Amino acid sequence: MFRSFKAAIFATIVLVSVSSVSADLAVYVDSLATGWQNWSWSTTVDFANTTPIHGSAGRSAAVTYSSAWAGLYLRSPAIMNVADYVTLRFSIHGGASAGRSIFVVAFDAANNPGTGISITPSAGSWSTLEIPLSAFGVTTISGLVWQDAIGNAQPTFYLDDITLIAGPPPEPGVGPDISVDATLDRHAISPDIYGMNFAEASLAAELRLPVRRFGGNATTRYNWQNDTSNRASDWFFENIPNPNSNPAALPNGSSSDQFVDQDRSTNTKTLMTIPLIGWTPKARQMDGGFAVSTYGPQQKTDPDHPNFGNGVRPNGTLITGNDPADTSVAINPAFVQGWIAHLIGRYGNAASGGVKYYNLDNEPALWNSTHRDVHPQPLSYDELRDRTLQYAAAIKVADPTAKTLGPAEWGWANYFYSALDVAAGGAWWDTRPDRRAHGDVPLVDWYLQQMRAYELSHGVRILDYLDLHFYPQESNVALKSAGDPATQALRLRSTRSLWDQTYIDESWISDVIRMIPRMRELVAANYPGTKLAMTEYNWGGLESINGALAQADVLGIFGRENLDLATMWDPPEADQPGAFAFRIFRNYDGAGSAFGDTSIRATSADQSRVAVYAAQRPDGTLTMVLINKMTEALTSNFTLANAPAASARRYLYDNTDLSQIVRIADLPLSGGTISVLLPPSSITLLVASSQRPGDINGDGAVNTADVSLFVSVLLGIDTDPVHLARCDLNLDGVANGADTQAMIAAM
Repeated sequence: MFRSFKAAIFATIVLVSVSSVSADLAVYVDSLATGWQNWSWSTTVDFANTTPIHGSAGRSAAVTYSSAWAGLYLRSPAIMNVADYVTLRFSIHGGASAGRSIFVVAFDAANNPGTGISITPSAGSWSTLEIPLSAFGVTTISGLVWQDAIGNAQPTFYLDDITLIAGPPPEPGVGPDISVDATLDRHAISPDIYGMNFAEASLAAELRLPVRRFGGNATTRYNWQNDTSNRASDWFFENIPNPNSNPAALPNGSSSDQFVDQDRSTNTKTLMTIPLIGWTPKARQMDGGFAVSTYGPQQKTDPDHPNFGNGVRPNGTLITGNDPADTSVAINPAFVQGWIAHLIGRYGNAASGGVKYYNLDNEPALWNSTHRDVHPQPLSYDELRDRTLQYAAAIKVADPTAKTLGPAEWGWANYFYSALDVAAGGAWWDTRPDRRAHGDVPLVDWYLQQMRAYELSHGVRILDYLDLHFYPQESNVALKSAGDPATQALRLRSTRSLWDQTYIDESWISDVIRMIPRMRELVAANYPGTKLAMTEYNWGGLESINGALAQADVLGIFGRENLDLATMWDPPEADQPGAFAFRIFRNYDGAGSAFGDTSIRATSADQSRVAVYAAQRPDGTLTMVLINKMTEALTSNFTLANAPAASARRYLYDNTDLSQIVRIADLPLSGGTISVLLPPSSITLLVASSQRPGDINGDGAVNTADVSLFVSVLLGIDTDPVHLARCDLNLDGVANGADTQAMIAAM
């Protein structure tokens, strides 16, 4: 294993005097550091060896190779950047006899070995060695290896005080100029852009989640009566009953009821997906669309239910001509109206606190793939229109106060073409038979035109939101882990496809997307007054600061570009960095403080390096989010116009502590343009107010009129949100008696 190291080059190794080690990142100092793992091969390691030891007390690691090319492999709990460290320092004892030869190797983020550095430990004594990390020829480190270099088992040697030494912090680079003007580009930010699909209750409560979607492939075939979904091609086309403690009570207490119950407990609006496909599970029992007993052997079957296959024969051809009635029963709009009547009976209509939004199914252009067991034919322009008119009109009859969102298409190709176009094969984008049969009008344009024609003919708007899903198509970005440095940089660039008319998408699309401005233009040209929604998106990397930066950027873009509603697919866990991107906008101080609800002009001379977004709260407070996308610290010139404020409270989220948003020293704002330091890969939130503390009525003075308002707020008589915000003098997120002392001081 890794015999190529035998030809490794030698690097400069410095012998230093034995002394106490001042480690910047301990790997092993008397014990293996927390999180580090022993991935060794053909090697016995005693991490609690008592003799010999380095120093007067403690432990050492006794290492014994049991075969040729064996290796001690210490695996890091996180990927490290070589730029953050300069030296690997460790102490080594050669044991009782001389003649050992060892390669020291660093492995990169992809688990590939770098250059092997040859060392020969001294017999009978300890030496402390330092190897420049640059000698390993890697830019990231996932682990460190000490490997046999002679091709034989070797006697025991000893290691201790293994540390990575950080170099002096580099001087900050020059960041782009940043400016904010509170009087320009003002428009309301919809709170519904901060939504999620299937968020857990605790996170929804903490974020005061505005909207939550019951969506995805399984909801296309959800049966509200027996609480059963079909998982389609995601899982062997199986009907799977949802967990339910009292199925005898159905339809009461179904998983969809439980979904709404959670939303009501967290004051979250529900977005429920309504099936348009025309089929639903016929019974509350396991069943499969392509039973092996009926349709023969298949490439894959459910490991737990081997009679349910994936609908692909062993030779790779698709099984066709199956009977949808094997698993499903046909439904019509009356089925949906019955469901809505059930929901209204439990929760009231949309206007009185019931289900607010209804999604018109999910990604219908993929039905002939995802749900081919019941809908093998590709969806056409006409079928999309007809099903939308039937079901959307039925929803509006059942609850005229509810809002509808459609067509919930999956991505770029089906914004312009139907599934029937794609099924034509060959250069279908040129032949596009279905589109040409409809005046060669792109699909979404035509869809909006048909919805507008219905309203003009019937006097009822049956489509309230244009809903298009958007997943970045670059490799290893959407729904993936952070990846290597190149992928992380690509993830941060790719958010520009949401808005930037100068950015050519770096995927197979290879075109200018400018997604949200494009949606606005589609609506303006084809059905004015329709709002904009993106009920599925995901930029990945949510377990890392890289994903948090991308997600914060996306949320800032949504607000600035005037999107009306968005629900993230596959949201982060509460302790993941991706969740802190939402906290920056929804609860940055843990007390409910949020980004403003009126967008204002915020510009960066280079948005691809430092993205900036700004808003104003009802009490006049400005909130500004600065996202340093670079892996180096930057110093930017910052100018705040038309918003006099002496200073700004400053909150930081970065790799220093991924478990919390930290309030750091306030930023002075006097004197026009100031310099602001942005740590590497960081989100900085500035909160500035020109309002004088205690000036509740905003007249510029603090007097008895303000005291009267203050008392009225505390007694619950005055519920004006601006006054409530101004009475929170101690900035703990609530106006109460604890603010009294600050009010007295303000007089």
